[in-house]
Amino acid sequence: MRTVFGSLIIGYARNSSLKQQLFYTILAFALSEAMGTFCLMVAFLILFTL
Repeated sequence: MRTVFGSLIIGYARNSSLKQQLFYTILAFALSEAMGTFCLMVAFLILFTL
């Protein structure tokens, strides 16, 4: 995770005109991590309620 955000900061520092595209990169990363957390929560819910 540290590598992803480090590369994002380096990319923004090199070319600040890509600000909107880099914002979508952050948004996609946050959504994918939230989906993984949600799937883990559902898996534990199914595991411990059956």
